[in-house]
Amino acid sequence: MNDKNKNNMGPKMPPNILYYLAVAILVTMLINSLLSFMNSSGTSKEIKYNEFIQMVQEGKIDTVEIQSDRLIGYPKAAEPTEPAPTQDPLASMFDQSKAAAADPKLDKFYTGYIYDEKLLETLNASGVAYSTPVNDRNPIVDLFLTWILPILLIYGASMILLNSLSKRMGGGKGGFMSFGQSNAKVYVEKKTGITFDDVAGQEEAKESLMEIVDFLHNPEKYMDIGAKQPKGALLVGPPGTGKTLLAKAVAGEANVAFFSLSGSDFVEMFVGVGASRVRDLFKQANQMAPCIIFIDEIDAIGKSRDGQIGGNDEREQTLNQLLSEMDGFDSSKGVVILAATNRPEILDRALLRPGRFDRRIIVERPDLKGREDILKVHVKKVKMSTKVDLKKIALATSGAAGADLANIVNEAALRAVRMSRMEVSQEDMMEAVEVIVAGKEKKDRIMTEKEKRIVAFHEVGHALASARQKNTQPVQKITIVPRTMGALGYVMQMPEEEHYLMTKDEMLDEITVNMAGRAAEEIVFSLQTTGAANDISNATKMARNMVALYGMSDKFGMMALSSIENQYLDGRQVSQVSSVTEADIDKAVNEIIDGCYKKAKGILEANRTELAEIAEFLIQKETITGEEFMEILAKYPNEAKPLF
Repeated sequence: MNDKNKNNMGPKMPPNILYYLAVAILVTMLINSLLSFMNSSGTSKEIKYNEFIQMVQEGKIDTVEIQSDRLIGYPKAAEPTEPAPTQDPLASMFDQSKAAAADPKLDKFYTGYIYDEKLLETLNASGVAYSTPVNDRNPIVDLFLTWILPILLIYGASMILLNSLSKRMGGGKGGFMSFGQSNAKVYVEKKTGITFDDVAGQEEAKESLMEIVDFLHNPEKYMDIGAKQPKGALLVGPPGTGKTLLAKAVAGEANVAFFSLSGSDFVEMFVGVGASRVRDLFKQANQMAPCIIFIDEIDAIGKSRDGQIGGNDEREQTLNQLLSEMDGFDSSKGVVILAATNRPEILDRALLRPGRFDRRIIVERPDLKGREDILKVHVKKVKMSTKVDLKKIALATSGAAGADLANIVNEAALRAVRMSRMEVSQEDMMEAVEVIVAGKEKKDRIMTEKEKRIVAFHEVGHALASARQKNTQPVQKITIVPRTMGALGYVMQMPEEEHYLMTKDEMLDEITVNMAGRAAEEIVFSLQTTGAANDISNATKMARNMVALYGMSDKFGMMALSSIENQYLDGRQVSQVSSVTEADIDKAVNEIIDGCYKKAKGILEANRTELAEIAEFLIQKETITGEEFMEILAKYPNEAKPLF
């Protein structure tokens, strides 16, 4: 960073310096008054002027100091008196101490100055020495010591105190002196160290951003044809998909300065501070152009203003200043604004109009090829066995984001170290997938024999329903080892290929698989347990989506009954119908679940022998692979069993 930029980013004098100077002057005046009071108090006594003259005439005053506003008299020292010979010594001592307590000795008397032509004659006649104090101090030094120095000391102490308080209240490194300044972290290409080679699984997003990089490198070819650089691009997608990583890669590819902030950095408890920081940010950006401004979680300041009561809060002022700055800066200088959010539906419409954020770049969860490419990026820094099949890991992690895959690779490396291996194996990778999905094994949770049998038949019920239907995924693993996420056992299924659509039959078969665990409990043990809670929740959610979202209900047809809110976060449904229709939706959902449950019971009753044999094998081994499961199932001909 050059010297010019260093100077621009230095601390500034706070705008309310006059206020603190006034406070310092007031405190100094109070201190001077206190010192004056202390000097005038102590062993002195104020008397009336006539009493003062009477004491002079009676010879009780030794010297007098004539000041501009008062007369100060110093009394003569009292002569010691000897006690009478006949007096009791103890009584004499008692009388003297009593007198001293009643009338203590004073150092001086003072009275107000009154113009009196005979004052000097009276003093001379009484033989009283008098004088007037002479100020031999330098007036400049006196002014400095009395006023300027105390003001500077008090002002400096107040600045140190306020700076410390502002840091505790979230003022950051700059403290109070930088309340109105931007907290942007400035990165250059050599510090980010990230390029598009470090980002995988987001080819469409990289293609859109590469054009911005090319404009920063070669703006002339765009200007020649009359094209304008987009002022801003909004990165939208679920958490962990690499929005921040993409923004840093743009700065790394373009080799320009990178201003990185979070939307919450602009929001302070003092109204106007956020707007001041926005102004300071764009001022720095214009001085360092070409550069990139990245605002993460922009929904913190860009939330829609519709429906708000009042319009003078800190967030709205900050948003208005941001809108004004985005309209005011010249994009031809090479200033590009990137922002990221996973809640685009709540952003203010003024922020999203063309001319501000011209592009919306969707950063979705990666597909099968994208997950495999992301895994390849993360395993570069890890010692991997040559037998590791990343495609199988990608198949087993459908729906995972880039951050999830990075975590899986790291968990696999940690497991390899625990197992005292020098490289990561396929077993480590698959176990890491299970840790992320279901949690770690709980080896200290010991189930009773009855509970173990119930869980085994429950899980084998899921596996049999999956194997005996056409539109389901192959079984990869069955286990009854408890996990930290709360599962007492689970069936791991792995798709043979990536799917982007699901048919009605596939959804019904999936619901049937979920219902098969409870069906196995009732068929074998004639009881119901709490172990089916998660299965019932998943089945109900899928059935409700079929009715309310996908138009797969015979009763409602292709009518949209719900909408999705926060699609990049929880994706919860919001009803768009009346309470009467809601009751009909519940009935339709219940009919789907009830039909799939009856189908699951039919499959398990027809495969009762396989159910018992596989469950007993699972009880002995606690964990069996998909190959072992299929070997047992292959002993029984499919012709004798109804295939659903």
